[in-house]
Amino acid sequence: MSDLERRRVTENDPRWAAVLARTGGGFYYSVRTTGIYCRPSCPARRPRAENVRFHASRKEAERAGFRPCRRCRPDLPVPAKRHAAMAAAACRRIEASETPPSLKALAAGAGLSPSRFHRLFKAATGLTPGAYFDAHRAGRLRAALERDEAVSDAIYHAGYGSSSRFYEKSDALLGMSPTRYRRGGAGCEIRFAVGECSLGAILVACSERGVCAISLGDDPEILVRELQDRFPRAELVGGDGEFERQVARVVALIEAPALGLDLPLDIRGTAFQKRVWQALTRIPPGATASYGDIARRIGSPGSARAVARACATNPLAVAIPCHRVVRNDGNLSGYRWGIARKRVLLERETGAENTD
Repeated sequence: MSDLERRRVTENDPRWAAVLARTGGGFYYSVRTTGIYCRPSCPARRPRAENVRFHASRKEAERAGFRPCRRCRPDLPVPAKRHAAMAAAACRRIEASETPPSLKALAAGAGLSPSRFHRLFKAATGLTPGAYFDAHRAGRLRAALERDEAVSDAIYHAGYGSSSRFYEKSDALLGMSPTRYRRGGAGCEIRFAVGECSLGAILVACSERGVCAISLGDDPEILVRELQDRFPRAELVGGDGEFERQVARVVALIEAPALGLDLPLDIRGTAFQKRVWQALTRIPPGATASYGDIARRIGSPGSARAVARACATNPLAVAIPCHRVVRNDGNLSGYRWGIARKRVLLERETGAENTD
């Protein structure tokens, strides 16, 4: 076959367009003049069409006598999988450490420079290595307190070297004092009320710090049980007249979500969850964003799935507007309180925007 015929065959192959665009997957291409084979996304200089052959697998390319490209490394797992595996290995090392491993040591273990390791780790986990260590240590503390360990023992076993340093951050970590957390919220008063709105049953609960739960559902008893599970030993009390007025303001938010809520919020979650929830509050009424959009906005472009999990654990319906997060194609995805409610909330916001 002449070079002209080879060129025509290659240019008429739909895989050639993927090579030109440096996109796609599921195949490899080799270059006759260099003796190498590549992924279609390879950033190397584009070859001449007459020199290109396509292969269904890397083994097929290697059997034909081609060696793997050193830039796109088609003989290794795809970069996203490599980066995820690297981050997972680093996470296990961090979890096994009593003190935070240095960035230099973690990077050396991954065979990367510190700056590149830091960037890839954050993209994969949504946290910096230091923040991941802090989050894991806080998780160990919560587990120890829930096992009824003495507060001082729990602080020590979780890896906090100084109890005074821990107490400076305890409220942000636990949402209450360590002693109260150990008692399941005992001594903590949670006022709550259950009512009806256009989306079904609604439960609103407040701690001394602000609104700590807004839940929607079909069965009021289930909503109350969920609150009890979240604060197993707290004192749950019915709201008085003043509290009922606050509930009315929350119900008004459900009916007109674009208005926003001007009540103080008691937001309890991990550092990553709080970053996601804060980003959600910046989505304007009537607008939407994808999970990937939110991941990029918080500086963790590879953490779309973690963003979705944070949305699924949002304790404050509508006040933290996770209903404004959709799939990449614009279609509605999962919603903690039901897709039908998500659709109604978005329609109400869009309608309100269109009437302005």
